[in-house]
Amino acid sequence: MTAPWRRLAADLLVSLAFCTRLPLVTSTPAAGGDVARASWALPVAGALVGALGGLAYWLAVRLGLPPLVAAALALAAGMVVTGCLHEDGLADTADGFGGSDRERRLEIMRDSRLGTYGACALLISLLLRWSALASIADARAVALTLVAAHAAARAPLPAFMALVPPARSDGLAAAAGPPPQAAVAAAGLLGVLALGLCLGPTAALAALVLLAAAAVIMARVSVKAIGGHTGDVLGALEQINEILVLLVAAAFARPGASA
Repeated sequence: MTAPWRRLAADLLVSLAFCTRLPLVTSTPAAGGDVARASWALPVAGALVGALGGLAYWLAVRLGLPPLVAAALALAAGMVVTGCLHEDGLADTADGFGGSDRERRLEIMRDSRLGTYGACALLISLLLRWSALASIADARAVALTLVAAHAAARAPLPAFMALVPPARSDGLAAAAGPPPQAAVAAAGLLGVLALGLCLGPTAALAALVLLAAAAVIMARVSVKAIGGHTGDVLGALEQINEILVLLVAAAFARPGASA
């Protein structure tokens, strides 16, 4: 394997090891800078997570289970594969942003205990994702939607890391640093491709507008609340993005809608 391809393969392994709990073997543990450099591959890792969720949905349908149960199993498969990494970030961010000041918010976000805001955020996230998938009720469409949602949800993260400063001087965000511009561009392109190929141009455009709005709003809220971003904020943004794509896919899957 030539050097460029070896680097691409290494980046993909770093991204998969970071985003999933799959038993991957790497020669050395990934440092923060490795994660930033490999961030272009986050949509690829997301597509794999989505594909595994789609497989779970398909198997459930083949076993004669109704769409409501199949959708729940698809979500469960994704959470098992990722180790609930992004769900944890969503809960910590929701709890932390309810704090009284910047230092207290950052302190709460480092606390592993689940608070009321975090529990409610998780419940809303699960309900929205589950109901959106169940409403699509077609195994092929669900699989494509999950691939698009997981890939596109992670695609804006490198740009967010590059444009929004870290909130702490330590931690994952500070250690990773800003991703290279090439990684930001590649991740964005992969996200656009996933949306276009899996959802169609009209639904993809709607999803892109919502994803851009979500990134801008999250950036403004994060800077105001804690002075920048953390790993938890990135996880929360991924969850919001995933929800938005699933809702768009569900809306365009209605009878009479076209994508």
